[in-house]
Amino acid sequence: MAPEQPGTTPLAARIADLIRLDGPIGVDRYMALCLGDPAHGYYTTRDPFGAAGDFVTAPEISQMFGELVGLWAAEAWLRMGSPSPVVLAELGPGRGTLMADALRAAAALPAFRDAVRVHLVETSPVLRQMQARTLSGAGPVWHDDVEALPPGPAIVIANEFFDALPVRQFVMHGGAWRERLVGLDADGRLAFGLGGVAEPLVGKAPEGTIREVPVMGLQIARSLARRCCEAGGVVLAIDYGHDGAGYGDTLQAVRAHAFADPLDRPGEQDLTVHVDFGLLRQAALAEGCAFHGTAQQGDWLARLGLAQRAATLSRKADERQAAAIAAAVERLSGDGPGGMGRIFKVGAIAHPALPLLPGFETFAAPDTASSPEPAP
Repeated sequence: MAPEQPGTTPLAARIADLIRLDGPIGVDRYMALCLGDPAHGYYTTRDPFGAAGDFVTAPEISQMFGELVGLWAAEAWLRMGSPSPVVLAELGPGRGTLMADALRAAAALPAFRDAVRVHLVETSPVLRQMQARTLSGAGPVWHDDVEALPPGPAIVIANEFFDALPVRQFVMHGGAWRERLVGLDADGRLAFGLGGVAEPLVGKAPEGTIREVPVMGLQIARSLARRCCEAGGVVLAIDYGHDGAGYGDTLQAVRAHAFADPLDRPGEQDLTVHVDFGLLRQAALAEGCAFHGTAQQGDWLARLGLAQRAATLSRKADERQAAAIAAAVERLSGDGPGGMGRIFKVGAIAHPALPLLPGFETFAAPDTASSPEPAP
């Protein structure tokens, strides 16, 4: 084993050894190791959320977010025909905050709350322990992947889930697409490079263009879409990204609430990519499902009643609390600096017989048109 480079991490040393043994690895494998390595992975070894962590998600900003998601789920259940029991699943549930707020709001419709069976898809032992404490009264059941969820009608919530799934990256070089790889430079440090000519991607692009292909995300989306078509249900996806085919390197690292080099300190910082909602739509349509959206988060929350909920909370709040509520509304729905309203998108995979779901009222009808297969 080569000596560890100054300022590196145990996982960086392990990745370097893998590269020396087998050659450069794809960006997808690099992301998977950084985020999910059992001994040194980012999500498997820590609580990354909140002021003391590296980033803050919408459920941690305000209870209003999870409450509105819970009411959305209850309304979706009604439009599904009120099946009982129904699986209420969250993918990558963080500390369990969103689910706890959603269940509290769902109590407004007792029949829905009685029908719900809570299931969580989570691989992190650290976060499972936190979720168990937060949801101690809800009887959650944990699973390692979506395929392990029990059969039957389901409402699946995926808030900031798809952005953390590994992607492959391809670069247009010399008139052909070549896969972007992580290897070692002359000093033995991690560095990006290019592999041989990759399997064909659709279309040409200017020299140096980067195209991201979320292979794992599309596999999960198609699996969930098949489930929705066969057993009934919906999948609510909320994430930062864009709608429609796009190019560019969106791989980013965050540590201590600031951007960092994605190759720096593997296992000790978050890695994410922007979600292509256009590809999620293609995955849904390819399996015969409908797709509702894509909406901007600010618009979607406004249609669900964010302002009204904030006003209700503010009537019982003191001046400091009211200011915090107003700041949370701006953070969740605004498009200024730090605002999530425009950069975050919302879409839903749904059984094709379902009517338009809440928050998507500006769309004339669910998207059910035929669509080409997603890129490989």
